[in-house]
Amino acid sequence: MALPNTHFGREKIAAFLSTPKKIFFAGIGGVSMNSLAHISKLRGHDVCGYDRTPSALTKQLENLGIPVFYESNPERISDVDVFVYTVAISDTLPEYKEAIRLGIPVISRADYLGYVMSGYKRRIGVSGVHGKSTTTSMLECIFRVGGADPTVSCGAPMKDAGNRCDRIGGDEYFIFEACEYMDSFLDFYPTDAVVLNIEADHLDYFSGIEQIRDSFGKFMSRTGETGTVYLNCTDENVMLAAKDYKGKIVTFGIETPEADYNAADVSFSHGMPSFTVTYQGESLCRVQLSVPGMHNVSDAIAAASVAFECGISPEKLVEALALFSGAGRRMDFCGKTDCGADIYDDYAHHPTEIRATLDAALSMNYKRVFAVFQPHTFTRTKELFDDFADVLAKRGITKILLADIYPARETDTLGVSSALLAEAVVKRGGNCLAVPTKEEIAEFLLRESGKGDIILVMGAGDIGALCTMLL
Repeated sequence: MALPNTHFGREKIAAFLSTPKKIFFAGIGGVSMNSLAHISKLRGHDVCGYDRTPSALTKQLENLGIPVFYESNPERISDVDVFVYTVAISDTLPEYKEAIRLGIPVISRADYLGYVMSGYKRRIGVSGVHGKSTTTSMLECIFRVGGADPTVSCGAPMKDAGNRCDRIGGDEYFIFEACEYMDSFLDFYPTDAVVLNIEADHLDYFSGIEQIRDSFGKFMSRTGETGTVYLNCTDENVMLAAKDYKGKIVTFGIETPEADYNAADVSFSHGMPSFTVTYQGESLCRVQLSVPGMHNVSDAIAAASVAFECGISPEKLVEALALFSGAGRRMDFCGKTDCGADIYDDYAHHPTEIRATLDAALSMNYKRVFAVFQPHTFTRTKELFDDFADVLAKRGITKILLADIYPARETDTLGVSSALLAEAVVKRGGNCLAVPTKEEIAEFLLRESGKGDIILVMGAGDIGALCTMLL
């Protein structure tokens, strides 16, 4: 189990930081921690941090003059005023233990993000089990193109914002990704809350769908009676979670005339969708996306509903969504193998996400589709085993290769494996093979794939490194 969140709240954290302080970020290379470190430096604090390995995100921080350490050393904590941590770190991290010993204020990422956002006038939180990063990235593009100068904190690099996970703008709009894991989003202060979808996930923390719905309902209630929620009215769990909400409700959907904002007349060309945005039955504009798949239509109509309610014009929405090139590791084109196969990288790690990503790949008119999936955590693989097997057996996929399960914060005590999952996929009619190492997977793909094929790499662990190995 990950470290718990703290719940100091904005007033107490503001008291800690009433004057410029030295702040240490443990797990500074994480996408949200990266943004918080950047914002903190811009606010005049002395910022540094630790992460296990260098990355593009830590390099960005170092280029901003923020020291990042890759070897643990508790002596660095001796002159620190505030210690901010991601719940992904272990309580055995020497810096964390030293901060506790010294009595330094220790604040979780979510608690600190709640404090950071509280100074902005309109705070738009994007929640849901799937699509948060893409929708947040779309909103960044729409509001920037629309002249609203937003400040943004996203859970993935935003391609249209220089591959950063944040954008520093004015103090009118703060657009942020609101993650449900460990109830992190209950430390936030949204004035507007988007709920894209609700499904069973993170079952190492949540007891089941009822608790998950309850948490999303609590997140909506944090907007207060003067706030606004934007709900996917085609998702039963979303609407059940909102049953006691007292503020303004705006709905969105696809080919759903009863929704306030509807994506109508959806069509595809080489996998790229276009659709008409309607509001209460009246046509507003026709949108052409440059990212593939029906799931991007869903994210786009959610973003459009927020944009229009905040005064962005239809013309600017059309311009921005045509320009939008996606979030990092969301059907991210990486290049071609020497044999001519196109390589795409995707963060999909839940059965619903995998289905959407495979559908997008199949719509792109490739000759053959090779897919690689690295299951993420033993808990998720065990709890959703049959759902994974069903979706990975999808017709039209030439070959599915399963890497070993990425353990993240867990140890294997559940008796589940990629080999067992591959057997279940084959029993359902899929063409699936468990291949333990990335080196073996790369060797197979480079041997078997060629010009006119797509190689789709999926997972939330370290499987993205395979893409580089294939180039």
